[in-house]
Amino acid sequence: MNDNKVLAYGMYILSLLIFGTNGIFVSHISLASSQTVLMRTILGGALLTTLVLSRGGFDKKSLKEDGLALFLGGSALGFNWVALFAAYGLLNVSLATLIYYVGPILVLLFSPILFREKLTGIKSLSVLIVAIGLICISGSIVVTGMNSLGLLAAIISALFYATLIVFNKRITHTNGMQTAAIELDIAFVVVLIYTLCTVGVPSISSNDWPYIAVLGFVNTGLAYLFYFSGLQKLSGQSVALISYLDPVSALIFSALFLNEVMTTIQVIGAVLIIGGAMLGELNLGRK
Repeated sequence: MNDNKVLAYGMYILSLLIFGTNGIFVSHISLASSQTVLMRTILGGALLTTLVLSRGGFDKKSLKEDGLALFLGGSALGFNWVALFAAYGLLNVSLATLIYYVGPILVLLFSPILFREKLTGIKSLSVLIVAIGLICISGSIVVTGMNSLGLLAAIISALFYATLIVFNKRITHTNGMQTAAIELDIAFVVVLIYTLCTVGVPSISSNDWPYIAVLGFVNTGLAYLFYFSGLQKLSGQSVALISYLDPVSALIFSALFLNEVMTTIQVIGAVLIIGGAMLGELNLGRK
């Protein structure tokens, strides 16, 4: 393996580990979920937009051709984070993350309709495994009396995650870095309107600022830079399988730093969701 490949793996893995700490920083911010997303998108979007402009600017022709998909993808991204961050607070980081990662399997399930892709035996098995895992997680939440609104918020975040994936697959002319910058900027505008109509302009305390700064500049701007820099040099199967470091690291970090503990049935659900999703990605990678 040459040095460039090692560097690509390093940057990609580092970006996923950074993404895995999102819940830790969000849990220390006292703002409403939409207000937190508002700050994340304006800081992360500003950093990525500056990077794109410093590298020659946006490809206007590509943006025009992908305009609708970029707008819908950016809108889905914003509401995806609003629902996920709400689930962090109402439920907890571990369970919200697991339910959130059902999103890609939803896309896989409806791929025959959305992308005219055949639902093979392996794909069907992966969907079934994840479904059983989701039943374990959601069932345990209801039985143990945890916040049902948190469960609903997590499910909504998974639906928006699936929507984001669908629209991003429609983006065929704009490169990854420019897509990320544009979608973050669009997410900011959409979430700004939503926030003004619901909870109003955020009043940020001095205690919130360090966590907001890290979430915006490091966990969004810098992490996306590492993500796309590594992504461009790795194979599709490597990217698909390594990507599950994100939820796995989120579970580990939430246990270490937030003292979150899952029940036995929730651990079983976690293994089924992540394992089933990886099985589906492995099949896609081979294809």
